[in-house]
Order: sequence, then structure tokens, then C-alpha cells
Amino acid sequence: MTSVSIHGAAGRMGKRLVDLVASDEQVSLVAAIEAANHPLIGQDAGSVAGIAPIGIPLTAELPPGQQVVIDFSQAEAVDGILDQCLETKLPLVMATTGFGSETSARMEAASQIIPIVWAPNMSLAVNLTMKLSEIAAAALQDSGNRVDVEIIETHHRFKADAPSGTALKFGELIAGPLKIDRHQHGRQGTTGTRDSNEIGYHAIRAGDDAGQHTILFGMMGEKIELRVAASNRDCYALGAIAAAKFLGNKPAGMYSMYDVLGLN
Repeated sequence: MTSVSIHGAAGRMGKRLVDLVASDEQVSLVAAIEAANHPLIGQDAGSVAGIAPIGIPLTAELPPGQQVVIDFSQAEAVDGILDQCLETKLPLVMATTGFGSETSARMEAASQIIPIVWAPNMSLAVNLTMKLSEIAAAALQDSGNRVDVEIIETHHRFKADAPSGTALKFGELIAGPLKIDRHQHGRQGTTGTRDSNEIGYHAIRAGDDAGQHTILFGMMGEKIELRVAASNRDCYALGAIAAAKFLGNKPAGMYSMYDVLGLN
């Protein structure tokens, strides 16, 4: 049994996590964490999530005892929960995106002290597609053909960062094998012919879309399209829970969803 605390428990993803953890016999929810000034502090996390009361109130502090912390909060809240996990030496699943390079560096340093699963996307299908993208890029690098890479992503109107952390990760994984070092975010005006040394990113924000990513490898006479789409947000929550189960007995270090899936 893996004991779990959820940071950001009253958010959209946090509420889904509370529901799914409560119904998973291999996981036990021990705390639901929110900001100290959150208006729902003290209320039952199950009720906030729209399920039956579970006897776990929303609170601002991690409880004592061994547990894995899942962070699905906001970028500005990441440093706070990282500090708490370091202080109490607790494993951390970092599922929040959109924070800057300073916090990223702090995460890397923290992984020398505690085990961390850090991924821009917790979906199992997305991470499998990332692996396929790496395979495609590696196979095409020595093909003798020019390859144009475009990444198109779609998310709901509430998403604060663009392009998505997932799109940027796809680009990072592909850029290495293809030796591309320019990342172009959208195009406008008379841009001239396309530069071969770039990956193009295009972000769509509309409605309640749970997330889609299309990776296009364009060549003369043919193309490859890898597309992965979420029908709802449960895939992200279920991936985070899988990461928490994986992390429960791991030593300090930085782990990815490839580790969780056994793809490394």
C-alpha cells in the first residue's frame, strides 16, 4: 500500500486525483494539501472532489509519516511544496508545469536528496508517443532526407502556459538526434522559405479540450504524423498515481515516466 498526499487537491486535477486515489485499493490518501488562504481549507477533500466524504480535510501542511507527495498545483506553488518535501525527506511526483529555470534547477538539486519523478506530462500514452518520436528522429537522422518537424498542440482555454510543457519536451527529444537548435513559436508575416534547422510549435487554446499533440515529420513526397489525444483528464491523474506507486521505495534521484513505464 502506497500512502499519498496530494498538493493542489482542490484544483481540477487535484479533485480527480482525490477521487481516483480513494477508489484505488493499492493507494491510501493521507493528506489533501492546499494554500493556507484557500477558501475551502478545513472542508472534507472528498466532498470538495464531488464524492462521498473521506475523512481527510483540506490542509496547508504535510502530515508526519512516510508518504509520496503528488504535486498537481500551480507553478508559483511548486517551490513551497518542494521545500516541505526536502524538510521531511519525502518522495515527490512533480506533475505541475510552467515554472521557470530557477525552480527547475532547484528540482535537479533536490533530486540528490529525495527521489523525484518529474515529467511534463503524466499520461502513459503521451510518454509512449514520446518514445516513438525519439525512435523516428533517430531513424531519420541518417536517412539523407531533409526532415521538417512541426508540433501542434491543443488545450483548454484555462491553460496558462503556451506552448505546453509536453510540446516542448517532444521538441527537446527530437532536436537532439536531428541536430536542430532553433525552436520557432508560431509564424506570422512574410517569413520566407522554411529553415531546416528549426522545430515549429503551434498552440491552440479552445473550450475544454483535455489535450492533444500532433508531431509531424515532413519530407518530400511523404510524412509521418504521430498523434496522441486525451478524452478526459483521468489519464494524467492515473499516470501520476502510477508514478507514486513506482516511487515509494526508490532511492534519491531524478526519475522520468520512462522509468515508470520501464522504457529506459
